[in-house]
Amino acid sequence: MYLVLHLQPLFMKKKINIIGAGVSGLCAGCYLQMNGFEVQIFEKHSIPGGLCTSWKKGEYTVDGSIHWVLGSDDKDGFFDMWNEIIDVKSIPFHNHDIRLSLEVKKHANKYGSKTFVMYTNLDILRDYMLDLSPEDAKTIHSFIHDIRLLQQFRVPPLMDKLPFFQSMIRGIKMMRYLRFLLIIMRQTRISNMQFAKKFKSPFLREVFETLFDHDEVKMLVFNFPMASFDQKSAGYPIGGSLKWAERIADKFESLGGVIHYNTPVKKIMTENNEVKALLVRNDVIHPCDIVLSAADWYKTVFEYLDGKYVDEKIINLKDEKSFEIYYSILLVTFGLKKDYKEQPHFSRFPIEQDLVSPCGKTWDRLETHFYHYDPTLAPEGKTVMACSFYTQNGKYWIDLRKNDRKKYRAVKQQFIDDLIERLSMKYPDIKDQIEMVDFATPATVLRYTNNWQGSAQGWLPNDNVIASTPVKFKLPDLKNFYYASHWSRPGGGIPVAINMARDVSKIICKEHGVAFKTSQQGKHMG
Repeated sequence: MYLVLHLQPLFMKKKINIIGAGVSGLCAGCYLQMNGFEVQIFEKHSIPGGLCTSWKKGEYTVDGSIHWVLGSDDKDGFFDMWNEIIDVKSIPFHNHDIRLSLEVKKHANKYGSKTFVMYTNLDILRDYMLDLSPEDAKTIHSFIHDIRLLQQFRVPPLMDKLPFFQSMIRGIKMMRYLRFLLIIMRQTRISNMQFAKKFKSPFLREVFETLFDHDEVKMLVFNFPMASFDQKSAGYPIGGSLKWAERIADKFESLGGVIHYNTPVKKIMTENNEVKALLVRNDVIHPCDIVLSAADWYKTVFEYLDGKYVDEKIINLKDEKSFEIYYSILLVTFGLKKDYKEQPHFSRFPIEQDLVSPCGKTWDRLETHFYHYDPTLAPEGKTVMACSFYTQNGKYWIDLRKNDRKKYRAVKQQFIDDLIERLSMKYPDIKDQIEMVDFATPATVLRYTNNWQGSAQGWLPNDNVIASTPVKFKLPDLKNFYYASHWSRPGGGIPVAINMARDVSKIICKEHGVAFKTSQQGKHMG
């Protein structure tokens, strides 16, 4: 009897409560279930996905997230990671031949057009640019070469990452990634504005100055996805963002995991600096051995835990002294009675009259995203078109909705009317084709996801786009608590979400005496 009582805990599954059924929470849930833990996920919304989401409005589907998925084919390193959780090869993807149709304001090319076509095939793009400006051959070849260099490496490499290497073979494999690091560092030293100055062609110079609508951004941010587009390994998953999240949720549940929807967390309960349970809606307590928060960083640290487990770095991060919060997005989506298949799927162009937002932001250019390549989002012969606008004053929309709902609705309608007026200059018949309008603001994002200040992702990358943040997997002096989400690395997005989920799962396994494995591999990984 003594042996039974004292050995039983060694064979009981440790219970993990995960906060948030976004991509990080779902992926971590999958990995931890694969490794013998008993996992529950607590989600405030009625559906999985978090920021990776879409929603129905009438007969149309509004997509709020994915434009492409790094790792949609096995030429990209993220394929290995996604494929540990879902069967990527079974998913239908659309690969665009053109990434962007970019219209500039001042200069025309030698054919009299002010529109630049950013082909995803690098050979086609190179030949197109050489035709437009043979005198810029050296700069054009340099541009293509920099992207090609990135294709020589599978990022991230699954072998597994520091600090888990022990074998010499893995160490040798990592040596070649030192070269990759040098390439990355070089491409982070030059911005699109700086690169634009290398062109002799006024048209190409203006194109590169306008790549990010006059913002100055490191070329690596543009080059990295281009490397995957060319290899057709950054495709768009047919069905959109929610469908992608549902695939991961289905996998988690098939592994025995449980998701509690419509169950917002109120507090992470601790005792003697060790997590003990989650307190959720209706003051229900869910005891556990481990808490992993994959929810909003600020909400987790300063509300669920009352700011008790912080240090100077965390306070500086909260005050945005280390990194600024990523932009919030105004997403206006139209359901259109015709499919507009003659239009490029993604365009940016100047407008004659600025579009002014009540939040204080002004735009002199628009972007339109026609989803005519995904037949699941609209009835046959129709389509969805979205316009996105970035702002760093999401607080305006959040406060307005909270304090004056009537005015909030009124300014949204005025913004929509002003937008339609400017869209009509580019697409003369569009006003008559609109039969659905949806306007998601930062207040919408905060309401459904808790993402701090309605941000579209996490932290905004600074001048060092490969810098890590002070967001660690653990908090100071708190036992059996872990954190991982898109807030864990600047830029965020679903590649960061799964990457951080995998890394934190490995740490949990290591610290609790479990050899990390995935069900597909059926072998230990460190």
